[in-house]
Amino acid sequence: MQEIVKTLTGTTRLLTALLGAVAAVSLLVGGIGIMNIMLVSVTERTREIGIRLAIGAMEKQVLMQFLIEAVVLSCFGGIIGIIIGIAASAAGAGALKVPFLLNIGIIAVSFLFSAGVGVVFGYFPARKAAHLDPIEALRHE
Repeated sequence: MQEIVKTLTGTTRLLTALLGAVAAVSLLVGGIGIMNIMLVSVTERTREIGIRLAIGAMEKQVLMQFLIEAVVLSCFGGIIGIIIGIAASAAGAGALKVPFLLNIGIIAVSFLFSAGVGVVFGYFPARKAAHLDPIEALRHE
């Protein structure tokens, strides 16, 4: 009996590690996607940023605007992912005829991770926007 428990415990640890690796890669890919979207947004709105900086907006304000946009974008993605995850888990539990237990703590941690991804991967585009030269930004076509 102890051998079976030991084998199942080892298998569970391995599957948990593999699932964690898949989640890490997914977060990395999602973060890179957010960074690309935000870089395109900065490029498309260069004149707007230049006007804001020229009329007196501080770099910190522009940085916060783009960081907030990145966090909101990643939080919406996190909410959609949580909804899909709960639905898939409920469907899987129903198909396997096992009880479906919802852990709010895990949901909160996943939401915080999605917000954190927005901050981490949104910082570079936000910094780029904040450090634009107003004169050069206004010349941008």
